[in-house]
Amino acid sequence: MSGALIMPRAIGSGLDRSWRCIATGCCFVLFALSALVVGLGIAPIVKLLSRDETAAQRRVRRAVRAFCKGFVALLSGLRLIDYRLIHGERLARSGSLLLANHPSLIDALFLLAHTPDAVCIVKGRLAHHPITRHVIQSAGFIANRNPRQVIAQACKALENGRSLIVFPEGTRSTPGEPVHLRRGGALIALVSGADVIPIRIRCEPSTLTKGTPWYQVASRRPLFTLEIGDTLQPVATPSLLRAAWCLDRRLETYFNLS
Repeated sequence: MSGALIMPRAIGSGLDRSWRCIATGCCFVLFALSALVVGLGIAPIVKLLSRDETAAQRRVRRAVRAFCKGFVALLSGLRLIDYRLIHGERLARSGSLLLANHPSLIDALFLLAHTPDAVCIVKGRLAHHPITRHVIQSAGFIANRNPRQVIAQACKALENGRSLIVFPEGTRSTPGEPVHLRRGGALIALVSGADVIPIRIRCEPSTLTKGTPWYQVASRRPLFTLEIGDTLQPVATPSLLRAAWCLDRRLETYFNLS
C-alpha cells in the first residue's frame, strides 16, 4: 500500500523535473535569439532614429527592460521559477547604486526588469561574446576590463541619473559559503557619492549556480526572493580604502543574514 502511494509521487516528481529541464533549455535558446534581435535588429534602427548616442542607448535600455520583464514572466508562467520582490518601489530611485549578491545566473534579469533606465557592469567576456556583445554595447553597459575606466564610466552613468547594477562579489556566489566582496563596488559608491541600495537575493533551492550546467535543474521549482534594502550611508574615514573596507563589511553582514 505504501509503495502504491509513493510510486505516483516519484513519477510526478520525475516528470516535473524533466519538463523543467526541457523548458529551461528552450528558454535559454529564446534568450539568445532575443539578445541577437535587440542587438542586431532593434538597436541599429533605434540609432538611426535617435538624435544622438545617449538617446539611442536610453531607448535600447527600454527595449532591454521590456525583454527582461517578458522573460521573467515567461519563466514564471511556465512554472520554472517563483519569485518575490520586497520593497521593489525602492528601485525607482534614479541615480542609485544597486549592490547585490549573486547566487544565480539570472539575477541581473530581475533587476533589469524592475529598475528604470539601469545600466550594469558586465564581465569582459560577455562584452565580446557574439550573442551578447551587440546589445551590451548598444545599451551603454560597462565592460569590466580596466578598473580605473570602470570606476570612471560608472560614476559618469550615476551622475547622469542612471541607476547602476553591480554584483560586488565579481562572480556568482558559492552555495553554502559566506558572501565575500571585492572592493570595486564600494569604491564606486565612495567616489561617486551616489545613494547605495543593497539588494539581498535568495534562491531556494539553489539553481544556475557557478559551475552548474543549466540542465542540472533543482529538485523542485526554485523560489527567488529579492529584498531591496534601504539606502546605506558609507562611514566617513580619512582613508578611501579604509572606508571601502568598512562598507564592504557592512554589505557582507547584510548579504549573509539568513
